[in-house]
Amino acid sequence: AASRRAKMAAAEERVVGAAPAGYTALAVKFGERQRSPHCLLVKEHQVREGAGTTHPPRRTLFVLNVPPYCSPDSLSRLFARCGCVQSVDICEKPGEKKEKLTSKFFNCKTVTGFQVAYVVFRKPAGVQAAKALSQKGPLLISTESHPVKTGISKWIASYAASVVDQEELKAEVDAYMQDYDKKIAEEEAKAAKEEGVPDEEGWVKVTRKGRKPGLPRTEAANLRVLEREKRKRARKELLNFYAWQHRETKREHIAQLRKKFEEDKQRIALMRAQRKFRPY
Repeated sequence: AASRRAKMAAAEERVVGAAPAGYTALAVKFGERQRSPHCLLVKEHQVREGAGTTHPPRRTLFVLNVPPYCSPDSLSRLFARCGCVQSVDICEKPGEKKEKLTSKFFNCKTVTGFQVAYVVFRKPAGVQAAKALSQKGPLLISTESHPVKTGISKWIASYAASVVDQEELKAEVDAYMQDYDKKIAEEEAKAAKEEGVPDEEGWVKVTRKGRKPGLPRTEAANLRVLEREKRKRARKELLNFYAWQHRETKREHIAQLRKKFEEDKQRIALMRAQRKFRPY
């Protein structure tokens, strides 16, 4: 047992010491029974002076190799021992702007790979304290009071979350359509108010509404337009005007005659086969 613990300790030292240049490796575990620790790579986030960002320099810790099952709350609890954590942002790629989710059911991206995180402390001392955590043993992220679901339990929870509540979905769609109808009504009212009124330079905006409104964008209307265009082209086309038109017409006529001749032969053969002797 002692040799086994020594091997595990040596493995942890190798993991912590294998950090790339400029990064500090933090060994973490997502369960007490987990034997091999996971390695988070951290460093102080640096940006150019004058660049507007939500991650201020000297107070932001940049974290690599964040698993997809690690939530912002888990990272906030992990680094809370280093100081007061102001915010935690998790992104797929470094420098990517996090989009605000406006819908629970639509435009939701599924996280499939490892991510990066930006941990913002209230004081710069929190960043240095977080980098000093590498001197300690593996840090436990998942606890009984705040468990982190992994493995089968994570997939079960993901499947349960994928089941859509129809009433909640209907309420969201109805609210979206009400906002959309309100926006369209405001645009139409604004267009009607500005119709025929010249702007500052004297130009009058021409809208699609008038005595001859546009055609409806329906399939039946599109078919009628295509048929009308086809008849118009047929009237304008000159038949048998060129020599190649004569040849094409004769060739098509001969092909039709041959096809009809073959059909007549088959019909006559069928009638002869069905002929029977009927004396009465």
